[in-house]
Amino acid sequence: MTTTTAPVEEVIELLRQLRLPHMRRTAVELLATAKAQRWDPAEAVRALLTEELAGRQASSIGTRRRVAGFPTGKTFDGWDETVSSIPAPTQRALRTLEWIDRHENVVVCGPSGTGKSHFLEALGHAAIDNGAHVSWFSLEALGALVRRHRADDTTGRAIKKILRADVLVIDDIGLLPVAAETAEALYRVVDAAYEKRSIALSSNLHPAGFDELMPKTIANATVDRLMHHAHVVLTAGDSIRLTQATAGRGVMPLAS
Repeated sequence: MTTTTAPVEEVIELLRQLRLPHMRRTAVELLATAKAQRWDPAEAVRALLTEELAGRQASSIGTRRRVAGFPTGKTFDGWDETVSSIPAPTQRALRTLEWIDRHENVVVCGPSGTGKSHFLEALGHAAIDNGAHVSWFSLEALGALVRRHRADDTTGRAIKKILRADVLVIDDIGLLPVAAETAEALYRVVDAAYEKRSIALSSNLHPAGFDELMPKTIANATVDRLMHHAHVVLTAGDSIRLTQATAGRGVMPLAS
């Protein structure tokens, strides 16, 4: 066990008062190493500052993950590029995240179970790792949020808060008809984000068919803004979930 000397204890106390927790956590061991190996004082300071910066960055990433509201925590660690029907060059191009810097959109559409939500959530996690703020919404949740704020006429304020994120992920459009209020909420968010933020959207239906789900006027205005700067990605094939279930890989084997 390392015994701290009075000067080191004073350093620890100063770091506490200055609210530098990551430096404080490693200071005793690091300063002991610096003394034993006769580091240059500047090297010891650099090492402490590096620990603080790394700790703050990790803490910031953790906070942004929690705030994002991801549904499952799926990342590219669990993504099999070869199984997806999305062309590999397209996957790799989107994973560079350059489209976020250009305020472009990503629209992934195709049958249920073909990896749309997993791919968008993994992109969202990657964006957070890269320093971005992300917010995840189902279409129903987005509609409910705007509807709650309509009662006291604070819808504009709610949308402005949503747009603090660099990327808005809107998941699973096209499974059910869309109520007029929800369609309006989608339009208002897409309109407010246009050329200012990126939207990543998944749908069972190509946006050209959104007028089958919602009033045509709102659908046309929404699609016009959504698709102007959009990368459209089409998925195809059988449901990955159903394929895994059929092969017995949908659950862990029960203990005998």
